[in-house]
Amino acid sequence: MSVKRVELRISTLSKQDPLWADCSRIRQQVFIDEQQVPEALEWDAADDTAVHLLAHYAHDAVACARVLPGGYIGRMAVLPAWRRRGIGEAMLLQAIQICRQWELSDVRLSAQRHAIGFYEQAGFVVCSEPYLDANILHVDMQLELI
Repeated sequence: MSVKRVELRISTLSKQDPLWADCSRIRQQVFIDEQQVPEALEWDAADDTAVHLLAHYAHDAVACARVLPGGYIGRMAVLPAWRRRGIGEAMLLQAIQICRQWELSDVRLSAQRHAIGFYEQAGFVVCSEPYLDANILHVDMQLELI
């Protein structure tokens, strides 16, 4: 079952927005609690300058992501009960659209190994050897916009 896009609302916000608390809660649940990422690695100064995306389905905050100046997408997380419904794809497309609006030539991200296929479907290609980040295997990926 996929989420109809008209029912999914994606907000763009900064860390100063009251809705950022929902982003923080989702990241806590997915990265720190579920994936055991140390808190010291999850929270960084990049949150202060990032454009944050928050997805709501009805009244539930279900996913988040951030886009850094320069075109780096990161901290993309979908709550477990909402996965495999098209929410991640909608979030990724919105993040890419922000980079297009900034007139960037490419978009980059660090993908967990299990998510490579997901990002490849959106046109990203692997551009690094595998490496450990927060004790999770990742690769760098890039999407050319021009």
